[in-house]
Amino acid sequence: MRFTFNRRKACGISERRRAPAAALGLAAALASLPAAAAWDAKYYNPQPQKDDVLLPMPCGGFMAWRQVRVPMASPLDDYAVTLGQDSEEWGYLEQARPTHIAGSFSVGKPEPGRYYLLAKYEVSELQYRAVMDGQCPEPSAQLRLPQTGLSWFDAVAFTDRYNLWLRQNAADKLPREDGVAGFLRLPTEVEWEFAARGGLAVSQAEFRDVRFPMPEGLNAYAWFAGAQSANGQLQLAGLLKPNPLGLHDMLGNVDEMLFEPFHLNKLDRQHGQAGGYILRGGNYLTPQAELRTALRQEQPYYAADGSAQNRLKTGGFRPALVAPALTSRERIKQVESDWKKLGVSRPEAPAESGARPAAQDPATRIASLAEGVQDDALRQQLEKLRSELRANTQARDEQRDQAIRSELQLGAFLCTKLKDDGLFLDTLEGNYSRSCGAGGSEPKARCEARREQLDGHRKVLDFMLNYYADSVVGTALNYSQASVEPQVDLVAQQLAARGKSNLRSYLDTHWNNLRTYLKDGKVARAHWLQSCKTL
Repeated sequence: MRFTFNRRKACGISERRRAPAAALGLAAALASLPAAAAWDAKYYNPQPQKDDVLLPMPCGGFMAWRQVRVPMASPLDDYAVTLGQDSEEWGYLEQARPTHIAGSFSVGKPEPGRYYLLAKYEVSELQYRAVMDGQCPEPSAQLRLPQTGLSWFDAVAFTDRYNLWLRQNAADKLPREDGVAGFLRLPTEVEWEFAARGGLAVSQAEFRDVRFPMPEGLNAYAWFAGAQSANGQLQLAGLLKPNPLGLHDMLGNVDEMLFEPFHLNKLDRQHGQAGGYILRGGNYLTPQAELRTALRQEQPYYAADGSAQNRLKTGGFRPALVAPALTSRERIKQVESDWKKLGVSRPEAPAESGARPAAQDPATRIASLAEGVQDDALRQQLEKLRSELRANTQARDEQRDQAIRSELQLGAFLCTKLKDDGLFLDTLEGNYSRSCGAGGSEPKARCEARREQLDGHRKVLDFMLNYYADSVVGTALNYSQASVEPQVDLVAQQLAARGKSNLRSYLDTHWNNLRTYLKDGKVARAHWLQSCKTL
């Protein structure tokens, strides 16, 4: 599978081709290029999947993209994740820290949510030339190599020129949010690592692992140093297997440049100094033992002697495609309204008991007090206190929502177990009745063995049913219907992203059982068992 050759000789790499974007002409010149035959898919998407997103490029080219789903209910919602890993050796670079991510584009299928796009492969030499050169390149296998030898500014220039070409030649192909077209840029560190770890397509435990799940071993998914892998040579894009989101070469082959500047780590937050640019993912010279999702490096924007931009033979990039956050007046009004609701205390009580009036909310009471204070210093202190209180309440609400989602997933899983165990017990009872009941011919000893088996599985089912009932009652005691209901769709988004849409019916059944209990307070074990068995 390894592809090796003299890269400089075979690919005709020249200093002219490596020159900064400013020396290669204006973006408008791309529109005047003669029409070219469409590239064969093997040059831009060697491992196609049915849900790939394809965008046209100059010279008859294309770029393949993958959706990265993020569960969201409104534009101001975001999703809590933990990046990095716990490590004393590399803690100042990679220590685990909490952060949040959000998608750009709304989607309704298979579940409502939002997403951003990330290039399926690292930008190839062929794709880079098609955008940045003044003439169309001839597609070839050698040009499938990731484009390297670039500065951070070259990568940004590529995204700028490709953006302009798309708007002039294929604006209708760009995804839109609230009527506003998306745009390319380098991915942020959160966007890159969330996707590299597998996003919603993996479990929480798999997400926090050193690498995304690799059932066939590291060699099948990443190029790294050593004769058993890259053997010191840059490799063609897309030869190996993808990560769970369908993204290729997220680890190894070439380091990938990111959008924002580098920060050191200070335990649960980033350090205040913004430095050079960030490289992620490792490359074909990275030792196998060091290849990990949390791996991050800093590079200066300019060469050590200051004479030129910093260009690395192992550095490449893959763009992200996102949208502005504030897309219209209506969106601004929605965000403003949602923001004012953040950090407002809501009691965890059944919905029918009625919510506490807003005037009783501590943050609202502090705001009322501040309005009546004449002393400016005291008023500023009260306003600061109110902001801190809202922030703490918001953090508490996010933790509550995460706990609710975990309870809902557990309930859906237990419902599947109730179905399996319940139907199996029905089968055992039927077999026992036919073999050992009236008219049965089974020997007494065999019937006693069947009876013991039947009693054992009945105990298992009773245990699972009681466990399920405890889950329903516990959730109802801790959370109100108003708090639980918004999380049902978010859990459905998570299940769909992990390819488990078949669990949606169990989630809906569990939610219906929970909602009924919230209303009448009746522990209906037999009904709950039957509702799951009939799915």
